[in-house]
Amino acid sequence: MGRMSEQSLPDGAGPENADALPEYAERVLDVTELIPPGRVMTYGDVAEYLEEGGPRQVGRVMSLYGGGVPWWRVVRADGVLLAGHELEALDHYRDEGTPLKEAGRAAEGHLPRLDLKRARWDGGTGVQGHGGRAREDGGRAQGHT
Repeated sequence: MGRMSEQSLPDGAGPENADALPEYAERVLDVTELIPPGRVMTYGDVAEYLEEGGPRQVGRVMSLYGGGVPWWRVVRADGVLLAGHELEALDHYRDEGTPLKEAGRAAEGHLPRLDLKRARWDGGTGVQGHGGRAREDGGRAQGHT
């Protein structure tokens, strides 16, 4: 696993030691776990919710540490499925009832996009029928495959 450079995370968010999860990464992963099933936040939404960093920093955290959280719920702002993980993410979206826009025949691979107008979660607690879920084992895997 590669180490994060100091430029890849916001100021003061670097790891205190090589074995510790950086504080900023921990906060990004905590927000990811709050996103209800069937809903999503963009990388930028997560950064805005935290009031720190930006979409690139959130994406970097997710690529390095996101395997133990519902990574498919943190998405691109254009609703395109995560490259290299499209089919796995699509299975999760369909299982959770996440709103999708079916792809037109001209779309490469004919994969749907997320319907962000309907699927986007603003981080509020008043989401009907949804609530944050913690991992049963309390742990996190490193990165997602």
